[in-house]
Amino acid sequence: MRKSIMTDILSPLRIGKHLARYPIVQGAMAVRVAGANLAGSVANAGGIGTIASMGLGLSSPYFEQRKRSSFFKANRLALIDELTKVRQISPDGIIGVNVLVATRDYLILAQTAAANGANLIVTGGGLPLSLPEYTADYPDVALVPSVANLYSAQLICQTWQQKYNRLPDALIVENCQFVGGHFTECDRVNLPGFSVATVLYELRHYCQEKLGVKIPLIVTGGISDRTDIDLMMVLGADGVQIGTRFITTEECDADRRYKEYHLNAFREDVVTVPSPVGKMTRALRNTFAQEVMDGCLSKEQRCIANCLETCLFRDTGKTYCILQALAKAANGDVENGLIFSGANVRYTEQIMSIAELMAELTQPCNIPV
Repeated sequence: MRKSIMTDILSPLRIGKHLARYPIVQGAMAVRVAGANLAGSVANAGGIGTIASMGLGLSSPYFEQRKRSSFFKANRLALIDELTKVRQISPDGIIGVNVLVATRDYLILAQTAAANGANLIVTGGGLPLSLPEYTADYPDVALVPSVANLYSAQLICQTWQQKYNRLPDALIVENCQFVGGHFTECDRVNLPGFSVATVLYELRHYCQEKLGVKIPLIVTGGISDRTDIDLMMVLGADGVQIGTRFITTEECDADRRYKEYHLNAFREDVVTVPSPVGKMTRALRNTFAQEVMDGCLSKEQRCIANCLETCLFRDTGKTYCILQALAKAANGDVENGLIFSGANVRYTEQIMSIAELMAELTQPCNIPV
């Protein structure tokens, strides 16, 4: 007969000078899926809200569609607007901004976020080796890179120590077996012994034994309920980052049709799709994803913003414009856009409020032992 134990109340999470009531970071989901409404609501409920900076300018009044070069200015101004809005929603909450190293304006957006009230800069899509240089005037802003393995963390920590005499304030640890959107380690993700437990152990040992510090480790990928959170804590995580679960909330910034598409998805609907950044992505199966996988996109596309440092679509004509694909989906065209998703779906039967979801995620539960 299996026994169960009652889990404890979740401990607060400190990142740099910022202390969140709950160790829950809301994941950044582009384009305008994770905006001010979602981030501010999560922060008000005791978590850390995150605005995704990629593509904010696309649907803003600052972007001139006939002038691609206006996109970067539009993105910066739209981010300022979003930070102003999020502080109206959550004046005292902890707010992060996610910037993607693979985008051409990531350092400008990081500076803009730091200068306009963000508490955290979270990076993804590459190694932010020069980030501290661009945020040096804002020492209270915590820097939180995303990593998939020990090697990436070592390279960031060694570079930052040598050049800037600082270390990351926390690390987002990607569980590549379940994380939504782009993921690394494609060739290792299903190998025996490759697991988030192994990566956590290696990172913890490196930070404590080699660096002599405790850097908070925040796991992302496949986390959808309190049981998942507790299991990550048992494995050695200090917190979790949750993305897909926050999509099916009233406050999520995406179109309701986008939310309902996630609500009605099953595990077999999660597929891996090639991306113009050269990595695979996890997304939900729809007409667009199927055409990409089949190599037969039927609709004419063009590069609309020149947003990436390296882009297979812009440079070689392969794949598709990811900015346009993400924007279409988030705006409600759920058949002709790209719908990022984590591997765990079918976790709820209804769209709920952030307050209801956070209460569900933070309520102690029974775990089988």
